[in-house]
Amino acid sequence: MSWFATNLISTFLLPPLSLLFVLLLGIALQYRYPKAARRLIAVSFALLWLASTPYIAQGALHLLEAKTSPLKQNSPSAGAIVILGGGSYFHAPEYAGQDTVSEATLLRLRYGARLQRTFKLPILVTGGKPLGNSTSEAGQMRAVLEQDFQVQVQWTEDASDNTFENARNSYKILQKSGIQKIYLVTHAWHMPRSAAVFRRAGFEVIEAPTAFTTRYQTDLLAFVPRAEALHDSKVFVHEAIGMLWYQAKSLTSH
Repeated sequence: MSWFATNLISTFLLPPLSLLFVLLLGIALQYRYPKAARRLIAVSFALLWLASTPYIAQGALHLLEAKTSPLKQNSPSAGAIVILGGGSYFHAPEYAGQDTVSEATLLRLRYGARLQRTFKLPILVTGGKPLGNSTSEAGQMRAVLEQDFQVQVQWTEDASDNTFENARNSYKILQKSGIQKIYLVTHAWHMPRSAAVFRRAGFEVIEAPTAFTTRYQTDLLAFVPRAEALHDSKVFVHEAIGMLWYQAKSLTSH
């Protein structure tokens, strides 16, 4: 399935659109089935409220992040550091209109650069150009690491459109150098799914998650609906669906 088709389908499954459809269904049924309509409207409103509440949304991400843990200084050695792409910042005005890495990708690169300085291992960056733009995510990542962090990139995997392809293509590249054990760098909430996919591809993965969901303090604002929380809820549902999808593919492939 193409990147566009996959993301189009996921758009209808993820909040807020999925919840808005439930709301619209309730409105459409209110004359013919008033009792069922009221329930649908109430459910959609309640779920939208919960999904927009920071305490709830961040708590959901914590469920994913609890499946991994920060990398320890005495972790086992590996042969390479693999950093997953996390999107692009297209036509950046302050960079002469060129495409560069997104905020999410930059967080991963910062931690990947730190690991490289600590462990002195070669880096592989992975990410294609699913929208058909001229520069791949991997190419953008390489430029930022080498120009802004002064960290050299050994391998660039720029043909993948999703995490499954990231893993498969990265394995093909590193297998040629005899490397099977890697430090895998991505967001903490993304690590459970990505680590499982990379292990199925043949890697021995040492998880190196970054950008954990933290909060300075829990106050009244943590219980007031906010747009940022809705994004966190979208991320959680996306990861949950992704894990179920990969599990289903794994079962059908046996």
